[in-house]
Amino acid sequence: LAALWNLSNNADKAHWTERQEHLEHLHRREEEDKEQQQQTLRDEEEAACLEDHKKQKSKYAPLIQGKVPSEPTVIPVQYVTRKLKAGDYCKLHYFTNRGLDDAKVSMQIAELDALMMLPASDGIHSWVPAAAIKDPKAAPIVKDEHLSWEDFNKAAPCMILSMKINDWPKDHVTMHVQFWSALQMHRWHHTSDPLKQKALLLYQVQMASHSGNPPWLEPQGTQPRSSLQSQRRSVQ
Repeated sequence: LAALWNLSNNADKAHWTERQEHLEHLHRREEEDKEQQQQTLRDEEEAACLEDHKKQKSKYAPLIQGKVPSEPTVIPVQYVTRKLKAGDYCKLHYFTNRGLDDAKVSMQIAELDALMMLPASDGIHSWVPAAAIKDPKAAPIVKDEHLSWEDFNKAAPCMILSMKINDWPKDHVTMHVQFWSALQMHRWHHTSDPLKQKALLLYQVQMASHSGNPPWLEPQGTQPRSSLQSQRRSVQ
């Protein structure tokens, strides 16, 4: 009986083992089929996505995260831009709110195709846009000495920015910043005496008109032609 039971038990174990192996094989086949279906679905989705990228390029264009501009947009009249490109000093009026507003109006009404012939510094004539030439019929500008301090404080940094845009030498820009900052920080700027405040603006004009270029751009050792005290006497 024991031998018969062992024989029957061994047959049952072999059958159970075979059945387990068969079930494991079926399970593996199901897993492989499932993985294959998922891979096929992923391939189809990727192909559809690539096709959509080709058709909708703007939709998937990369985003450029730029900084918000912190400096004001300064666009003076083309006549002033042309002078600054040549390294010439310009009246501060063109960089006041009124001057910049006039520039916007002139850009809107200017004929873009109009050209004028002008001689260059080397004597060769060339065609330049008419909008880059000072209009003799344009509204009169306010002279620097007649600007209010509010206009001066607005115009000075705008002109500094335009100098940088037009590739002025760094030391020239720095000297303008230092000179105008000194005027703004001067004790006469904060006095209640209007003559002293006027004298500062007159002094700025006197220095800026020296030989066509401000003397603070000339070699060291050059003596200024005037002083604040003489400018104060001139407005009394």
